[in-house]
Amino acid sequence: MQKWFFRLRYRSAFHAAVVLILIICWSGCGETYRPVATPIAPNPPNPNFSHLALVISVNGTSHPGASTTIDVSGDTAVSRSTVGLVPTYAALVQGGFRVYVADSGDDTVTSFSPTSATPVTTISLPAGSAPSFVATGESSTVYVANSGNNTVSAISIVSNVLEAPLAGINVGVNPVSLAETPNQQYLFSANRGSGGTGGSVTSINPVDRSVNPPIANATWSSPVSVVARSDSNRVYVLDQGSGMVSAIDPPSNAVVTSVSVGVGANFMLYDTTRNRLYVANPANNTMTYLDASSDALSAIVIPIANPVSVAALPDGSRAYISSAAVSGGNVTSSVTVINAADGSVKSTIPVTTATHVCASNPSELMMAAAADSSRVYVGDCDAGNIAIIQTLNDTLLLQMPAPFSASFAANGNPLPQNPVFVVAGP
Repeated sequence: MQKWFFRLRYRSAFHAAVVLILIICWSGCGETYRPVATPIAPNPPNPNFSHLALVISVNGTSHPGASTTIDVSGDTAVSRSTVGLVPTYAALVQGGFRVYVADSGDDTVTSFSPTSATPVTTISLPAGSAPSFVATGESSTVYVANSGNNTVSAISIVSNVLEAPLAGINVGVNPVSLAETPNQQYLFSANRGSGGTGGSVTSINPVDRSVNPPIANATWSSPVSVVARSDSNRVYVLDQGSGMVSAIDPPSNAVVTSVSVGVGANFMLYDTTRNRLYVANPANNTMTYLDASSDALSAIVIPIANPVSVAALPDGSRAYISSAAVSGGNVTSSVTVINAADGSVKSTIPVTTATHVCASNPSELMMAAAADSSRVYVGDCDAGNIAIIQTLNDTLLLQMPAPFSASFAANGNPLPQNPVFVVAGP
């Protein structure tokens, strides 16, 4: 009985203490609810998403195009952004953290993060600019070749606005390619001209955006590509009309040598690993690579049927050449693998056969190699997909569909957009 009494008294005291604490809290805090916030750590970034590839696709002439970012390690599309009308080219800047896309159909440049669909910033150019190319060797400015009004525009990467001169830097007729030397002292514009003639190459001072004197010892027909050597001491120009590759010494502003790769050559890639130029000539069915370590530009010519574009693995082991054979309204695409050491053909990878809907130029089967050399990407414009090649065994791993377009097939299903440009990030 005594034990029960003490137990009851203890419980009563405990209950009274609880009530007293509640009363004190109520009187001290009033009726204000004071939540306790517990920090929740965000999901960490995917440690495997260390390399990316970016694909630009066209959605007809009156609908916005798209950008697709591919995670190299996961072979998946991780982000898709909407860009402007008829996008033609893209550049990854700031170590791959920012994208700039030239939208030729609405005189704009769109900018965004490759890993996030939004926000997308649209930079308007002067009416009639028809931008066709973007490039930079800087961290603060990106340059745009405007084929429509024969100018080069400068855009601030920091503020995403046009920089002076707002009307653009006047260059030759139909600028289609740009290259800035890595030391940021020279910017070159390859101006294609019209009808296979009237082309030129313009040298620009990026510091004050003035145009340098005409390049000495030069005769141009229709330059279509310009690239800068990694040491900034040479710039190379491919002239489709004359079939020549010319080496320019930037400080003296003069051509120091020229070699023939055949009339009709229309694509050139500079391989920084092997210090080599790859040149595709669909007119001659050849792929020529030139040793850029000296002005001799010694050449090795590889017979390749209908070459379109080239991608070189950063590890220096192989190069991949896309080809497109048109027959009866269809186009059959393939990729030829060559050993970079001696130019021998290693294998040929069939890609697809599709209705021929895209123009026969480098954008039909544009290529890029992943920074870790594990993948090669082919933007298959006609088929509406991105072919992914696994370089471990040089096989076609998968074909990733491009985003849906505004057009529909006869059965009512939406058609894919047409990939026209591929670039790989660091």
